[in-house]
Amino acid sequence: MVFEGLSSKLQDTIKKLKGKGKLTEKDIKEAMREVKLALLEADVNFKVVKDFVKVVSEKCMGSEVLESLTPGQQVIKIVNDELTRLMGETESKLEFSPKGMTVIMLAGLQGAGKTTMCGKLALNLRKANKKPLLVACDVYRPAAVKQLQVVGKQIDVPVFTMGDKVSPVDISKAAIEYAKNNGQNVVIIDTAGRLHIDETLMDELKHIKEEVVPDEILLVVDSMTGQDAVNVSKTFNEALDVTGVILTKLDGDTRGGAALSIKAMTGKPIKFVGLGEKMSDLESFHPDRMASRILGMGDVLSLIEKAQAAIDEKEALELGNKMLNNDFNFEDFLTTMNQMKKLGPLNKLVEMVPGVNSKQLEGIDLSEGEKEMVKKEAMINSMTAKERRNPNLVASSSSRKKRIAKGSGTTVQQVNKFLKEFEMMRKMMKQMKGIQKGGKKGLLGKLPFKF
Repeated sequence: MVFEGLSSKLQDTIKKLKGKGKLTEKDIKEAMREVKLALLEADVNFKVVKDFVKVVSEKCMGSEVLESLTPGQQVIKIVNDELTRLMGETESKLEFSPKGMTVIMLAGLQGAGKTTMCGKLALNLRKANKKPLLVACDVYRPAAVKQLQVVGKQIDVPVFTMGDKVSPVDISKAAIEYAKNNGQNVVIIDTAGRLHIDETLMDELKHIKEEVVPDEILLVVDSMTGQDAVNVSKTFNEALDVTGVILTKLDGDTRGGAALSIKAMTGKPIKFVGLGEKMSDLESFHPDRMASRILGMGDVLSLIEKAQAAIDEKEALELGNKMLNNDFNFEDFLTTMNQMKKLGPLNKLVEMVPGVNSKQLEGIDLSEGEKEMVKKEAMINSMTAKERRNPNLVASSSSRKKRIAKGSGTTVQQVNKFLKEFEMMRKMMKQMKGIQKGGKKGLLGKLPFKF
């Protein structure tokens, strides 16, 4: 999980403070020592840690906390506010050119995931009704041009290329003209990287910047490299004056040092974070929401946004009506599972639920639930169209159950278990309908569908 170690330690420290009715200066000092160690272990820059602990300590030593009836809550608010400030206060959005054509240049070291990030960013912008064009300017790395073409095809976004014999500056300028003539309004330039920072790399990037004058220069860095990511960001920023940072592989970074250090060390905001391998796994970076996740307060807003983007509201209402009218069949169940899958892996959703921390999930294999869904999907796909629309046909026939088990790679016992769970769900929905008809509406009365 993201920030797993840091999140667990900070939550434990705050829990100790919340357990005390009144706090002393000694309590605050001990807690701040633990906070300092937690941040250093998370690979946060030492200067950043020192400043953070100093500010939080000073605020916690004030009379508002020490004389408060709920000092623990006051400390949580202070730590949350300072974490948010550390990461940039508010979301930093992309700046689009008022002239209509926006040029975005991506820079970074080789291996940070720059080419893939070009595709993720293009997909993100296309969903926002922009018309992006990907530009292949990495003419040095073998197959870099081909990789970008594959990415472009995958997300149905055009790729501009002139091969690997033309200079990146000429390719960039030609791409902008091409975009103007073909209706594209965002140009995303994939530049070359190196295994290390060198003068040749920087000179080329500076040359591209001078010639095409990009509206955004986004630095792509691997969050799992910790302090190295911060050092790389500082060097690139000094040379190019980047407008923002994209952190890749944040889903695999259990420490989070880069995310907590970059803004403070460079003055540049984190604009996006990569949270998975899929092209859709790119999120805008919200400092306040990330601070809430770290402190175990969840991220309900992101969860709601994810649901709104993934779930078809009309389809959901129809399914709700079917459930409560006992017309819900296996085809509807399959549609429901497909909608749930669009929300993403269960472990990522759990991180957004308030009050859930990594320690509570130790020993719990969240993937088991996903595996069960795959089995159920296989069972439904092994049914005939008639069986999917009429669950009673399967429930009353042992031969049908055997065929479904064989076709789905499961056992008859597993099929029976699924049928039992499905029938229990239908009965529960029937009871809910009965409760509402009896006048005890409660929460059901607020549902957006009628029956």
